[in-house]
Amino acid sequence: MSGEKNLETLLKTMKPKLNLGEFVFCETDSLEQINLSQIIMTFREEENITIITERETADRLNLKYSFIASWVTLTVHSSLESVGLTAAFSKALSDNGISCNVVAAYYHDHIFVDKKDTVKTMELLNKFSE
Repeated sequence: MSGEKNLETLLKTMKPKLNLGEFVFCETDSLEQINLSQIIMTFREEENITIITERETADRLNLKYSFIASWVTLTVHSSLESVGLTAAFSKALSDNGISCNVVAAYYHDHIFVDKKDTVKTMELLNKFSE
């Protein structure tokens, strides 16, 4: 299944879903002591391994973080080859002073925003379907 590529369709049908909880970005040099079923995402960078997980998991594992986020999933199945979706929603958020960290996975795009910006983010994203 390749996913949707048409930008207008993607914007009208992205149906943002707020995932419950508080999420954090952490770093580690090893995944050996971490139960991967508790991790949302890992990404190996030159400096270290980035982990996205629930805040309470990070606290339990004594992982440092400085950014507490809300996690929004765009439920439309977007193609990894689609053009413009990230630019459209990130511009809307940026125009309203909201920083976003985006993860494009196989089926959906995932947006992490500062916890304090959750309500405004959901309002802005839902406007695309009007």
